[in-house]
Amino acid sequence: MKKSDRALTYDELLFKASAYCAASEHCVAEVRDKLRLWGANAADIDRITAYLLDEKYVDEPRYCEAFVRDKFRFNRWGRVKIGVMLRSKGLPDDCVAQALSQIADDEYRQALSELLHAKERTLKFRDEYDRRAKLLRFVQSRGFEMDVALQCLE
Repeated sequence: MKKSDRALTYDELLFKASAYCAASEHCVAEVRDKLRLWGANAADIDRITAYLLDEKYVDEPRYCEAFVRDKFRFNRWGRVKIGVMLRSKGLPDDCVAQALSQIADDEYRQALSELLHAKERTLKFRDEYDRRAKLLRFVQSRGFEMDVALQCLE
């Protein structure tokens, strides 16, 4: 029988989960999903996640801050899209709001402006109305607020 065919013990699951969390930031939902994938039962999942939370392997406010920072800087997502993604992972609204508030407004507007200029160079449009509509749809798909986008288009 191969090693992957047998069920992992609690200690093996704990070791794998702690290594998984030590390698990069993860939230409780991601850890629980990974443990289920590895074949852990519900009791072990609860015990392991409690241990990981107690030992600060998993810290949801820290995860939210890292997620917001990475998605804003590297993926150029707006606050709306980032917030939706964090809430879909079951993270509390107060953690999400706190992390989103760390994006500086001037940096946010600058990133939006750069996105708009880059997109505008690749657009084909018939008239000013068509150009504006395409740009607004683009920034909304990236998760930026409509009022901020309208201000940047002016």
